[in-house]
Amino acid sequence: MQDRNLALEVVRITEAAALASARLMGRGDRKLADHVAVEAMRRAFDHMDIRGTVVIGEGERDEAPMLFIGEQVGAGWKDSADSPKVDIAVDPLEGTNLCATGAPDAISVIAIADDGQFLNAPDTYMQKIAVGPEARGVIDLRESPTWNLQRIAKAKGKKVEDCTCVILDRDRHADLIGEVRQAGARIRLIGDGDVSGAVMTCNADSGIDVLFGTGGAPEGVIAAAALKCIGGDFQGRLRWRSDEEKARGKRMGIKDEDAIYMMDELAKGNVMFAATGVTKGYLLDGVRFYGESAKTSSIVMRSKSGTVRVIEATHHFNTKPRYSWATGLEG
Repeated sequence: MQDRNLALEVVRITEAAALASARLMGRGDRKLADHVAVEAMRRAFDHMDIRGTVVIGEGERDEAPMLFIGEQVGAGWKDSADSPKVDIAVDPLEGTNLCATGAPDAISVIAIADDGQFLNAPDTYMQKIAVGPEARGVIDLRESPTWNLQRIAKAKGKKVEDCTCVILDRDRHADLIGEVRQAGARIRLIGDGDVSGAVMTCNADSGIDVLFGTGGAPEGVIAAAALKCIGGDFQGRLRWRSDEEKARGKRMGIKDEDAIYMMDELAKGNVMFAATGVTKGYLLDGVRFYGESAKTSSIVMRSKSGTVRVIEATHHFNTKPRYSWATGLEG
């Protein structure tokens, strides 16, 4: 990746997706909210001077009309062979149900790496553990949640009883939740959005010490990229739901179907991450509309410099015609 700070440009793409989907907050249509976020993000890429390839996206080509795995995005493919060639990992609306119901922590996210540096993760499940910088290097996915909690607590200079875990509220996590409660730790159950849950472990104000559980594998790669930028730690192991998924993973280059992936294996080299809040949450504020304008809250991070920027932006629709496709306003 060139020295050019693409993260400051790519935040405009997450802003566009957030503005579009936030219009549908609480209206009960998660599919439509996701659709408008995908469409806004895909069109926003046309304004960015990159040669990007989607490696984590909305699915395979026959499943997704836009932002499908393998799709080429960015103005550079048409205009310039000198434009940086990069891997793109996106989730235009992480937390579709959260947006549809108006619940907190729906976000739009994107991560960028040099060409070929993201794990090309199949659309299956991934068992995950994520922590912030204070507990980096002490976690082990092969060990029990209790073992990990004890190590995390020691690294952070606190008791297990003072630790808080974030876990997706799913039936498959009944045993995990039971063990964490038995260990004495506190739990914040979330309906969706384990990328934001992973990033929260690096924000002291969130009160979250660790993410446990099994969620989407593509989201695991995005979370690993984010944590790499801010000095956290992440481990993941693919959890297959069928032989067909295993076969698809093999075609995508997965050699060891039971491997535990370290953070630097999921997101290699220099990476960048950007997220914009859709609904108000622990990580970011949601989109706020004011007639002819709106405000967004975003976070932008780079692994190369370790810089973390929080960007509060005001968007004036009557002077930003290129946002018309994201807002439904005449442009």
